[in-house]
Order: sequence, then C-alpha cells, then structure tokens
Amino acid sequence: MGRLFGTDGVRGVANVDLTADLALSLSGAAVSVLTRSGRSVRPRPLVVVGRDTRPSGEFLEAAVTAGLAAAGADVLRMGVVPTPAVAFGVVAAEADLGVVLSASHNAMPDNGIKLFAGGGFKLPDEIEDQIEAHLGQLWDRPTGAGVGRIRDEPALLERYEQHLLDAAPVRLDGLRVVVDCAEGAASLIAPAVLRRAGADVVPLSSQGDGLRINAGCGATYLDPLSKGVVENGAHAGIAFDGDADRCLGVDASGTVVDGDQILAISAIALRERGALAADTVVTTVMANLGFKQAMQAQGICVVETSVGDRYVLEAMRGGGFLLGGEQSGHVIFLDHATTGDGLLTALQLLGRVAETGQPLAELAAVMTRLPQVLVNVRVKDKHRLADDPRVLAALARAERKLGDSGRVLLRPSGTEPLVRVMVEAADEDAARETADRLAAAVGQALH
Repeated sequence: MGRLFGTDGVRGVANVDLTADLALSLSGAAVSVLTRSGRSVRPRPLVVVGRDTRPSGEFLEAAVTAGLAAAGADVLRMGVVPTPAVAFGVVAAEADLGVVLSASHNAMPDNGIKLFAGGGFKLPDEIEDQIEAHLGQLWDRPTGAGVGRIRDEPALLERYEQHLLDAAPVRLDGLRVVVDCAEGAASLIAPAVLRRAGADVVPLSSQGDGLRINAGCGATYLDPLSKGVVENGAHAGIAFDGDADRCLGVDASGTVVDGDQILAISAIALRERGALAADTVVTTVMANLGFKQAMQAQGICVVETSVGDRYVLEAMRGGGFLLGGEQSGHVIFLDHATTGDGLLTALQLLGRVAETGQPLAELAAVMTRLPQVLVNVRVKDKHRLADDPRVLAALARAERKLGDSGRVLLRPSGTEPLVRVMVEAADEDAARETADRLAAAVGQALH
C-alpha cells in the first residue's frame, strides 16, 4: 500500500476511496498525534473545519467533526468556504489544526482532506506520516465533559472577508469584472467581496451547485469566461477553481492571463511599492521562459523550485521572500496569507489595473509567453530517466538545437508511470517538433 497522503492531502473518489470511516479515523488520529506530540498548547485542541460545495462534503464533514470531537477536540465549523479561508481561520482563532474537505479542481465525484497546522501552514510530511501510522491504533477515548464540542463560527468568515478587503491595494470602482466561481467554494464570497471592493461584478457558475463543480467552468475551463467578458464589455475576467485557492485571468479581448503573467504583474507592482523582499520572486521549473526573461529585464531575481505550491512556500519561508507562485494560478502573498489564495490574488491583480489605469492586456504584455508544448510519455520504468544514456543523448541533441532560444525539461510524474516532456521554443512548430522527437526517444529508451 502506498502513502495515504499525497502532495496535497488525502484524495480519492468519495465513498469509495475516501469513506466516512476513513475520515472519522483520520481526524481522530490527527488529534491524538497533536495531543501526544505536545503541538497543542490547550487542554483540548481547537480545530477549524471548512468544505467546498461537493455533495459528499456534507457526510465527510459530519464524519470529520465527529472524529475530532470524539478524540477530545473542540470544532469550529466555517461551512462552505475557500481553502485559504480555513488557513486564515486557524490563525485568527489561534487554533491547533485546520481541516478542509475539497478535491480542488478535480471532478465532482472526488473529494479530499487537507490539513493545516497551527499558524495556517500545511502540515509537514513527517506529521502526516505520524497521523497515517496512528490510524487503527487503540487510544483512550474521552468521556463526559472530556469530549469535544462542535459549533458553527460564521464570524471567522466575516473576518476573512474583511482581511481580504484590507489587503487590497486600491478600490476597484469603475471596473466591470466577470467572475467564474466554478460552482465551488467561491460562489457566494467572491462576488460579494469584489462588489464590496467597488467592482461591477457579473457572476458565472455561482449557484454553488456542487453537482456541477468544475464541470465546464472555472480555472480549468476558461472558454465560458472569455466569452462572458467579451459579451459583457468587461475590463477583465477572473476564474477560480473548486476550492478557490488559485485563479486565472482573462483580459478585455477574452485572452487568457495565466499564473506566470499574474506573478510577473504582481512582482513588478510589489517592487514599485518597495514591498518585494530582496527583489525576488519564487516559481517552479515549469514557469514559462518568457517569465524569467521578463523578470531579468526588470532586475528581479527568480528562485526556482520543484513543481508544487508546497515547494514554492518552503523556498519562500526559507529565503524570507514574500511572493511566489505557479503557472496554474497558485500565487502566495506571504505577507497576507499562508497559502495560495485565489480571491486575494484577484484583488491584487484587479487592483493593479485600477491603480495604473492600464488595461489588463497591457499589464500582461510585460512578458511574452514562449510557445510551450507538454507531452506525456507512458513508460515502464520512469526511475531510469536520470541516467539512461539514450535519453541523455536525445536531451543533449534537443538542447543544442534550441540553443538560447528555448529550453527542455524532462521529469517523471509523481503519481503515474509517465515521463513529462516539456519544450519551449521561439515558435510553436519548433517546440512541437522537438517535443515529439524527444518523447519518441524517451519512449523507446524506457519502454
């Protein structure tokens, strides 16, 4: 059996892989580990719980809160809220743990359990391993007054909304914005907060119908947003994923503004305000080469990490940097949040439009996206990738051909028997040809 926790919590098909029994046991084990490790400073741990709109979130929330209370923890329920709202709630309530029930951008049948430690940061791997090891173990169950209490805490969501507004650089008066909420956790809060910030908001996929979460809408399906922006004569569009921890943009013409462009715009804005620590931004190896070239032209340093927002955050905390993110739209403003926050990012991006008076397309033009082609190659042994001589020779040929005008990245998938071949070049035909040749060589070598 593999490790239960993945790169972003525990995920699977709800009621098949992720059952009520597992949710109950996992939450109880988490409280037991917190108590035994001395990580809780209270006689009884305090836990904040939130979920997205998926129907399965209702029974999983019931199971999680039951497990937490049965283990002796007090529970504050936030209800349907974005993932970063729970991270904020942990900090605001000085809680010991946060639990989010969401599978982010995954399809509706999936769900997940994500844990935040005290302080609002994701649990480190070693604590997740301790929780997993504790599953199924016998432990003393409290009785009587020792069991935990469960209560709803709407004030935490109100405090989160005000926190977002306080972090906005300027008001958004005069901006018309189309907002695609992915029928997820942003459905109520995003239009409300953006309106409070002054924007004229046209909501899409905002009924909060968990049956349709991420289905042809949101940050993974941008066509409806692009169409909506043009039809409504809007200045910009914003699309969230199911749990609203990331967002992507669309300019007035319907052209996508991706996470790299949002990160570039944000880095320049913070640097101008004197708020970009060490004039440095953190991103992953998947960032477009155009992003790095743009930052170099602006005199901003770039620190690269492995793919994954947790690695971005680790580098930020380790280096004292305040801005980092991914092409997918996870952007972390560490002076305002402990994790990626799509609504915070939207306020920062739209605030830059309002602050400068420049159209989003003009701001995004600070970087030129090089054509990027990604090919997934199914292989028998992805672990031979780093030292197979045929792969290394093919890689060297591709790099010589591209020279300084492009780059190549080979990496094994973390969850599947795949090698991901990514090629960037000055034009798409060259990128596609190089990627296909390299993918064929990898497939032959590692078959």
